[in-house]
Amino acid sequence: MDFLYYLFVVLGFFAVVLFLEGVFLTWNAYKGPEKTRIAKRLQAISAAGGSGQAATLAKQRLLAKTPELQSLLLSLPRVHLLDRLLLQSGSNLSVAAFLGISILMALLGAAIAVFLAMPLFFLVVLAIALGSLPLILTINAKNKRMRVIEAQLPDALDLMGRAMRAGHAFPSALRMVGNEMSEPIASEFRLVFEEINYGISTQEALTNLSVRVPSTDLSYFVIAVLIQHETGGNLSELLSNISGIIRERLKLMGTVRVLSAEGKLSAWILTLLPFILGATLQVVNPGFLSVLWTDPLGIRLSLVALGMMLLGIYAMSRIIKIRV
Repeated sequence: MDFLYYLFVVLGFFAVVLFLEGVFLTWNAYKGPEKTRIAKRLQAISAAGGSGQAATLAKQRLLAKTPELQSLLLSLPRVHLLDRLLLQSGSNLSVAAFLGISILMALLGAAIAVFLAMPLFFLVVLAIALGSLPLILTINAKNKRMRVIEAQLPDALDLMGRAMRAGHAFPSALRMVGNEMSEPIASEFRLVFEEINYGISTQEALTNLSVRVPSTDLSYFVIAVLIQHETGGNLSELLSNISGIIRERLKLMGTVRVLSAEGKLSAWILTLLPFILGATLQVVNPGFLSVLWTDPLGIRLSLVALGMMLLGIYAMSRIIKIRV
């Protein structure tokens, strides 16, 4: 009896250990570091908009996990622009997951409108507003990531210039940036080095970089390097000059951003305050604002106020948007 008891305990122990090992191996196969690295590589290839069978296969693997949803997404116009936007924002979401979140947010907005007893017009507006929220956040994340890359670019160019003056070739300088710099610029330059190392031409690899990172400063770097490859010259000195120009431009942009910060804050407050106040009054006293959508004069006044608000938003955006 004791022998069977101890045998059962030992077998149970090995069963638990093997179960945990199986769970770990399954997680590592689908969510592990190697799987994540390969997925990012495929996503970068997809968003670059390359041609050929390999690029097509990469896009099919990334847009959705099921063939039916994959076919549906491929039938949508400009769907790969959304895939490229997700990559540029640094998001790990696929196109299918992003669209699913957007639809859920739109349904949540409709549910809130129904709960607050709003008319159909406001239901549609609230559903569109919340459904567009993931896209707005993604665009903001992309712009923030682009600003970080632009701030890192002068240091990366200085590092490449010093490496080339020390005797390193251009691909080796790219690899040094990928190994020594921090994210997100390190992964972008590392991908350029790997593309060149795998046989892609320097021109095509740099063009892919400019597509993945739509930055004016980075475009100057790509154009300068491509021209230097055609005409020759001192590339290290050219990189140093571009780095200095970018630093001065970023300094001026920082000054402009500080001077326009007050206008941006005022624009946000004036835009959001009427909606927040209206939602608060609707919750506290549901019948107080009902005249705005039950009376014909109230509907006209609401449309006029909304139009004037949109006009004011446009005017303030043009005032505080200064190109450098």
